[in-house]
Amino acid sequence: MNDWINRKSQKIPKPQVAGSNILVTSKQSYVPSYLAQNSQHYNAEEQQIYQHLLHLVQVKSPQEMIQRCRTLFIEGADYPEPEILLILDKITASKNAVHEFQFFLNRCCHILINRWHMQPQLHYAIPELVKLFEISPTRSRTTSFRYRNIRRLRELIQVFIVSEQYLTLRRFVQVMTKTTDENINHEHQPLITLIRRYPYLYEHCLMSDDSTFEHQWRVKQMQAQMQRQFEVDLSKYVTYQVRRTQILKKASVDEAERILRPVNNPTLLSDRQLHETLQHFLGKVEGNYTYLELAQKFLHSSQQAACFRDFKDDLYEYLISSIAGGSGKRQLQQKLYTQLKNTLPQADEQKLDEFLILRTCSQLLNFLIVESHVCIQHFNFLDLISNQGTIITIGLLLKIVLVCRKAKPYLEKRLAILFHHYESTTTSGINWLVQVLEQANIAMILYFGNIDISYFKEIC
Repeated sequence: MNDWINRKSQKIPKPQVAGSNILVTSKQSYVPSYLAQNSQHYNAEEQQIYQHLLHLVQVKSPQEMIQRCRTLFIEGADYPEPEILLILDKITASKNAVHEFQFFLNRCCHILINRWHMQPQLHYAIPELVKLFEISPTRSRTTSFRYRNIRRLRELIQVFIVSEQYLTLRRFVQVMTKTTDENINHEHQPLITLIRRYPYLYEHCLMSDDSTFEHQWRVKQMQAQMQRQFEVDLSKYVTYQVRRTQILKKASVDEAERILRPVNNPTLLSDRQLHETLQHFLGKVEGNYTYLELAQKFLHSSQQAACFRDFKDDLYEYLISSIAGGSGKRQLQQKLYTQLKNTLPQADEQKLDEFLILRTCSQLLNFLIVESHVCIQHFNFLDLISNQGTIITIGLLLKIVLVCRKAKPYLEKRLAILFHHYESTTTSGINWLVQVLEQANIAMILYFGNIDISYFKEIC
């Protein structure tokens, strides 16, 4: 079971060429895998639009393509190829358009994005394309025939811009957009502007149900790059703090500043909060044990559990031991006990296996963070933070995923649901969530990443 908590670096699979997920024709023109492999799932009209855009994006500049998209999808009139406009009319007139158009338009966007993303000098066009759909049309007069079609198109565009597909595109743009002042005045920005900081959310925030293989690969590549960058930045900051502390033992503050080049705090936590967070997750938390040592000790003892019920009893004691006293602890004790008692009770007498552990841990994460995906109930999470603080709350969640590494995606998914729920909220009103996301990022990097900053203990 200790293998579950080994640290491993994630290998990102790369798209392959002919014969795999990307089709290369005899003319070496790029055809996205979802067009090459799944064309039978799209009707003839959709396929014609896809092929039309695919051809244009290879011969037209990004600005020309954005203007084309504006004319076709926003204005809905005077398109250079009238037959394409008629084909779009057939798609929007379909009885299934209200449910299917958002997926169609999302694929159209990704045909352009896939092409532009392969050329860094064209990345600037991607935010422009995504923003395009929020622009109002300028045309006010047209024929009565076209007016009906344009009105229908505009209605469907409005459905698209509130869909999960468009929200995913917006988040993707936020991750792509590099800013030099991410740590400045973030309090006055919506939470979505911080998505770039949290690579552990990427797979759940930047992908939708119909994401292509190319897009999934791209997101995982960006995730690995951003995680690695944060590891480097955090390591530099900790090294600077350790060296500064050592110098200050022998010299003045002014002399230390002359010797060392300052390194900025790479988080949105204050220096004191960051120090406390690192100290908590690197140091001893219960008695003489770190979080990792506690998990290993529990996993060893759980092998002796006679049945699933005994495992749940032991898990309850393992989790509750890190909770501070008071009425909040008593309430949480009762809730946790009831939750575990009601988890797969029909299996209480069974021998413990990996499936039972995973189901138990995943349901615990649902219970502690977001109980319902539909109405986003997270009362238990808010109570935990209110009574225990964010560090202890993240520590409790870390305890669960250290017991079952395969439950880590469930933790990421639950935090992503919270992110989705609050992404339009100004961060000044949800400081608690920003702190949770920052501390979760640090905990995951320390326990599941490739960073070693154990030397930080020298200044604890």
